[in-house]
Amino acid sequence: MLSPAHKQAPPMRLPDNHPERFQLANEVHARPHEALRAPERASYLAALLEPGERAHEHAHVAALCERHRVHAPPADAIHFAAALGAFRLRWERHTEFSSYAFFVPGRSARPFAEPAVGAVPADWLRAIPGRTVAALHAELLERAAPMPGASEIAATFGGNYVVGSGVGEGAGAAFTDFRIHADGFGRLLVIDRELSRFQAGRTLQRLFEIETYRMMALLALPVARRMAPRLLEMERELAQVAAALAQGGGGDEALLEQLTHLAANVESAIGESRYRFGATRAYHDLVESRIAELRERRLPGTQTIREFMTRRLAPAIATCESAERRLLELSERVARASSLLATRVGVARERQNQELLASMNRRARLQLRLQETVEGLSVAAITYYVVSLVGYAAKALEAAGVRVEPAIAIGVAIPVVAALAALGVRYVRRKIARAELGATPLEM
Repeated sequence: MLSPAHKQAPPMRLPDNHPERFQLANEVHARPHEALRAPERASYLAALLEPGERAHEHAHVAALCERHRVHAPPADAIHFAAALGAFRLRWERHTEFSSYAFFVPGRSARPFAEPAVGAVPADWLRAIPGRTVAALHAELLERAAPMPGASEIAATFGGNYVVGSGVGEGAGAAFTDFRIHADGFGRLLVIDRELSRFQAGRTLQRLFEIETYRMMALLALPVARRMAPRLLEMERELAQVAAALAQGGGGDEALLEQLTHLAANVESAIGESRYRFGATRAYHDLVESRIAELRERRLPGTQTIREFMTRRLAPAIATCESAERRLLELSERVARASSLLATRVGVARERQNQELLASMNRRARLQLRLQETVEGLSVAAITYYVVSLVGYAAKALEAAGVRVEPAIAIGVAIPVVAALAALGVRYVRRKIARAELGATPLEM
């Protein structure tokens, strides 16, 4: 009997929930591992999807559920597991691909002779949306089964070189040849020594994921190989431009245009490959993480999965990383060369501008001298016309009987009129100059 203090307290009133609180809280419980009991057969398929195929994918899974009279997953589900007649289905959505795992209890008469996928309707399997990137058959053998010898294991994999190790710190053993066999599937053999049901499920899931993420990481390798000749050509072109830039000799505008075109090509290549190279890094990290989670132990005479990946996968990843690094370095080098050339072109233009300004100054001085000459002629012309008017006026007064000597009047008027005309021209010129400088507006 619980005391009153231990009775369940009424729910407390909390602030409004964040819109995605429950979705984020349940994220750590997404994609739970299958609980497997040996002997068990499993088949696994990972299909790469285009964005437009997502809705079709859900409809395809729903059709299989309807065929077996099982409730279909919600439209926004990223994980679904259900028993469908003779097999169990486990479906997961990932960023670029979706995975399907099919489980059937029991073991075959001989390993991989009766794969779990044989229980799946062939027409439905063939119509799964997307393109296959990984496909595996797995056999989980029970504890009571004797540990097969090296020759027996090699025969299980068609005589191929087999990679394997103890997993779960010796609680089990896993073997594979990392090859695609005639049926289009790879093969995994897991020996259950002391694995719990959840350990067995986790181990098999990690092995499936190692193969899937390995293939997804390698999707960038063809991109890197196709890009290698293009990279070499762009590097040579940049070297030629840099050499021409160092030698000088003009043609900077043409070199700048060439560099601009090269920069556009480099940025185009980066845009085409950046996502794929970035995804490769992420998938390779996941491969490393899943291998670490296996907690491998070496078996006599057998290469471990980590050793195999280090020798075979790491060089391919290094090739992708090298291509990405070369692209980014090439972009930086093109940017530096463009900046240097643009600076040199700018200096040349400044020099041309200075020469143009000097030429304009010379023309302005010539124009000023010409203007001063014209002003002198203007004063003479004004004086001539005004003095002529004074002469006519003096002659008219003399004719009217006024005692005026026209010649004396003209002589006296010349210096007076010339001085007044010179002062007037000077005043107008200063007025115009002040108006141009913005000191005072020109008044007419």
